[in-house]
Amino acid sequence: MSTGNHELIMCIVNTGFSETVMEAAKDAGARGGTILNGRGTANKEAESFFHIAIQPEKEVVMILVDSKIKDAVLHALYQKAGLDTMGQGIAFSLPVDEVVGLTPWKAEEKDAKAADKPAKKADAS
Repeated sequence: MSTGNHELIMCIVNTGFSETVMEAAKDAGARGGTILNGRGTANKEAESFFHIAIQPEKEVVMILVDSKIKDAVLHALYQKAGLDTMGQGIAFSLPVDEVVGLTPWKAEEKDAKAADKPAKKADAS
């Protein structure tokens, strides 16, 4: 179990722009994500405040990343899918206390532990 060194990045974009989000995130070091369909409920005041037309159909992209690359991923999402783009995305991160089931990280930990163990000596019979 891994504790305290991950962040969940959530990016909400207009429908059809989740692949743009994932490409940007992967370019910044993310390994993958999960895409959910959603529906926005912003009101007319929000549209006039942000000076954008709110599209009700959305995609929510959830990306679990190591805390070390969180800022790079958020910056990449802002550049490729932010409010000033056709995706009109917003992104934010949440701290993650514990993580289980990340096989690639488990394999790396096992490799590191194996490298620390001394090799067995052959019998000299």
